Amino acid sequence: MINTTFSPGEVWLDTDGKPIQAHGGGVLFDQGTYYWFGENKDAETKLDPAPGSWHRVDVIGISCYSSTDLLNWKNEGIVLSAEPANPDSDLHPSRILERPKVIRCPNTGQYVLFAHVDKADYSYARIGIAVSDRPTGPYRYQGSIQPNGADSRDMTVFQDDDGHAYLFFASEWNKTLHIVRLAGDYLSVTADQARAFVGSSREAPAVFKHLGRYYLLSSGCTGWDPNQAEIAVAEHPFGPWTVLGDPCAGPDSDKTFFAQSTFVLPIAGKPDTYIALFDRWKTADLRDSRYLWLPIHFDGICPVIRWMDHWTLE
Repeated sequence: MINTTFSPGEVWLDTDGKPIQAHGGGVLFDQGTYYWFGENKDAETKLDPAPGSWHRVDVIGISCYSSTDLLNWKNEGIVLSAEPANPDSDLHPSRILERPKVIRCPNTGQYVLFAHVDKADYSYARIGIAVSDRPTGPYRYQGSIQPNGADSRDMTVFQDDDGHAYLFFASEWNKTLHIVRLAGDYLSVTADQARAFVGSSREAPAVFKHLGRYYLLSSGCTGWDPNQAEIAVAEHPFGPWTVLGDPCAGPDSDKTFFAQSTFVLPIAGKPDTYIALFDRWKTADLRDSRYLWLPIHFDGICPVIRWMDHWTLE
């Protein structure tokens, strides 16, 4: 039985007493252990001189942390590292490497890591793919794709009960969300796809399934600055999607508690129990960006994410 008290927005230390570096991340549950993957931003924040660029930290790599109780996290190290010796690499420190998500492919037994890879001006717009034989890596980089020729920026991956997996990504210069089903080995995409939220400019997608329905949590496109969250529901990952509105409630809910969605975590062994994961970005010092983990409740078919200074998952 998990008995864990969360304190959203406070500094979260790993079992070595150091701040967790797992920004823009996602969580994999595998054989009794949770694995939290995210961007390691433990370096100086700077404003890149490239036109149209944002505050950034040079790519360090993807961190992994493991836990059995969701509160105490062991640092498993950098599982996908930057490649400073190769300026043409997707993983060069001058590039973008963000929003990593990992799923296990049932057909191959491999763990597959997906991430948004880009140039500093966000003109490259691809999904990077890496694989490993174990959840803690190291992951072997396989290269990057633009799914069916579409530009891809903020992204997530969703694995359904039947083993099919889907990429959700902001495309058409963030104007429209694309959804593409992965091939059986999860290393490429099929021709099965859909466009959703056309012209709505949604990013930071996080997808989960509840009582046979699919839910998609997202934010608007305002860079590092917070905005109002939105939740939508569908009967299939391809939609059609029906917007339900802002799921957040409580102080500063209209700004998503000054945070941005990254993942929704179903709790193993507790049906219909979910935690919404957010990043509270700290633009001037990205390494000190904080994590907001909040429970999801339901009002009928509508998810509700209410602010709590402290809360316990029992």
